[in-house]
Amino acid sequence: MKSLELRVPPLMVFAVFATLDVAIGYALPQFDLPFGGHRFVALALLVLGVAIAIAGVLAFRRARTSVDPLTPTKATSIVATGVYSVSRNPMYLGMALALLGVAVWVSSVPGYLLVPVFCLYITRFQIQPEERALVAAFGEPFLAYMGEVRRWV
Repeated sequence: MKSLELRVPPLMVFAVFATLDVAIGYALPQFDLPFGGHRFVALALLVLGVAIAIAGVLAFRRARTSVDPLTPTKATSIVATGVYSVSRNPMYLGMALALLGVAVWVSSVPGYLLVPVFCLYITRFQIQPEERALVAAFGEPFLAYMGEVRRWV
């Protein structure tokens, strides 16, 4: 499955999962589990997810390093401050939270199950290859960063 590594833009993966979540919710209403205030919680998760992802992008821009997720070899520095002091992957964490927001909005059990599947896919086909490339590029400083900051949270 190496052919999928660093091939599909993560925003496209997010869009596919979000679309699946909504489609499943409409196709299988018998699995809906709405709860009081679920729309408010959904919006809060969406806003939080987008804010975390944007904070990650802005940190990369401030460091003047590449934001291109398909070519991690373009990275010119390790960003370890701000949101990157809490998560090595705040952009993907933000996407996961936003996807959870979509799942809460739709309130379908299969939709909730797509969130961990998204995380597994992103970890295997995006994050792990990125980490290998960054270890090759930066060596010990990146390994030290990996030892200090968790992959997701």
